[in-house]
Amino acid sequence: MFSSVAHLARANPFNAPHLQLVHDGLTGHRSSPAAPPGPPRRSRNLAAAAVEEYSCEYGSMKFYALCGFGGVLSCGLTHTAVVPLDLVKCRMQVDPQKYKGIFNGFSVTLKEDGVRGLAKGWAPTFIGYSMQGLCKFGFYEVFKVLYSNMLGEENAYLWRTSLYLASSASAEFFADIALAPMEAAKVRIQTQPGYANTLRDAAPKMYKEEGLKAFYKGVAPLWMRQIPYTMMKFACFERTVEALYKFVVPKPRSECTKAEQLVVTFVAGYIAGVFCAIVSHPADSVVSVLNKEKGSSASQVLQRLGFKGVWKGLFARIIMIGTLTALQWFIYDSVKVYFRLPRPPPPEMPESLKKKLGLTQ
Repeated sequence: MFSSVAHLARANPFNAPHLQLVHDGLTGHRSSPAAPPGPPRRSRNLAAAAVEEYSCEYGSMKFYALCGFGGVLSCGLTHTAVVPLDLVKCRMQVDPQKYKGIFNGFSVTLKEDGVRGLAKGWAPTFIGYSMQGLCKFGFYEVFKVLYSNMLGEENAYLWRTSLYLASSASAEFFADIALAPMEAAKVRIQTQPGYANTLRDAAPKMYKEEGLKAFYKGVAPLWMRQIPYTMMKFACFERTVEALYKFVVPKPRSECTKAEQLVVTFVAGYIAGVFCAIVSHPADSVVSVLNKEKGSSASQVLQRLGFKGVWKGLFARIIMIGTLTALQWFIYDSVKVYFRLPRPPPPEMPESLKKKLGLTQ
């Protein structure tokens, strides 16, 4: 299995090492005279530096546990906060004739259910996405360390985009298994008038009608939606942070205050969120319809919706996911700051690789 992962990393089409080195201006200068010696620079790799500065060691069980707790807060709170927008988005996907747009959807919902109707599904949302956040962020850190160790320091730097993609995909696989039961209940409550108003009513009714299948029949479409979403969310975020510090922020990260670093985190999170919404929206439409209907398969729903149908509600989802992703990264990074967890800076080329390439004397 490990050799296959390494093979996939080498075949990565997104970030070839040679092209990356050219982009960074690190090739073609072997014959240049050496720059005058300056003060030694602290190596900044994927591993955290200076353990004594932090409350725990990078990669320790305490580190993973607190990262998981940060994921619970970042996903559980943010998804619950946007339940009204999510409710309208789901109704637009399953009944586009009745809910013709965002504002029309809010108007119809308020007329029929009142203000309280906008909060339908908040309980399964909070529970489900808290569990998902625990697995998503906690396992991402686990797999990032695992795959980094498998690749070695130099390859982990050269293939860092592949590292982010593989780590996030692995984490999301387990996160969706944790999310699926609550997501199914949420969609039933939000999109089937009269079915149930609370999780206590919906869960027993679903189990009585379809058994455990009712809670997990949407897990495959969830993987279709969430794995590409999470791969984009983490890889785009990591590379955007790297680009912002390199091209936009006028000083190194080490010289930025914690507040300034969190602003960079929020901006990078929003940019990543916009791409996440676009990549995962067709599968999100399938999940919404599938969880509403009995006896339908993902392929049948996809065929019935067609190309145009799967993009219904995209604008609402871009607003929701962009804001959501930015806030999630902000909360997650804030938790790391609060608990004094290691927060490795954007990766730099290892000294050993610089020597191999003749970039240092």
